[in-house]
Amino acid sequence: MIKLKEAVIVEGKYDKINIENFIDAYIVVVDGFRIFKDKEKTALLRRLAKESGLIVMTDSDSAGMVIRSHLKSVIGEGNIIQVYLPQIKGKEKRKSQKSAEGLLGVEGLSEEVIVNALKNAGVFGERVDKRSKGAINKALFAELGLSGAADSKAKRQRLLKGLRLPLNMTANALIDYLGRIYSEEEFRRVCTEWLNQRDSN
Repeated sequence: MIKLKEAVIVEGKYDKINIENFIDAYIVVVDGFRIFKDKEKTALLRRLAKESGLIVMTDSDSAGMVIRSHLKSVIGEGNIIQVYLPQIKGKEKRKSQKSAEGLLGVEGLSEEVIVNALKNAGVFGERVDKRSKGAINKALFAELGLSGAADSKAKRQRLLKGLRLPLNMTANALIDYLGRIYSEEEFRRVCTEWLNQRDSN
């Protein structure tokens, strides 16, 4: 069992049921798009962000990204760790059909996949916001060809695939995420490694 001091945000009750099997934390279910109108729960999330910190773990589909973006805009200040889960094709056992995008949500992902995503987001490591050093920003993305060029989107997609991040992440979300876990030197090395490899798929 992994004990976390931060509260963990998930979309639905089945997500909570899944991660409760291996994560000991205060888990908040936002009930999908209902969070858009739930002022009381939004106030709770703001308080938790300041008091214990929040781990945002929404699904990697389009709806999950919209909810994640909304949470980021309404929570504001505090310690917020964005945990991005890889996009894995499949169907949850309790459902008769795949989701609209054919991707597994938090409820259908294995403990190994979720724990790796937590590790990749720096949940178990040193909590340093490397962005304070100006490590990764739009100028660096442009320099490395990840924005502003004809093939920038394809390069970002290759990088996202290599890092096992959702392919629908925006450039701004990617900059924000990477800036929290890599120094500029580390990111240049990772970026070079993945962009110089041929896409195997």
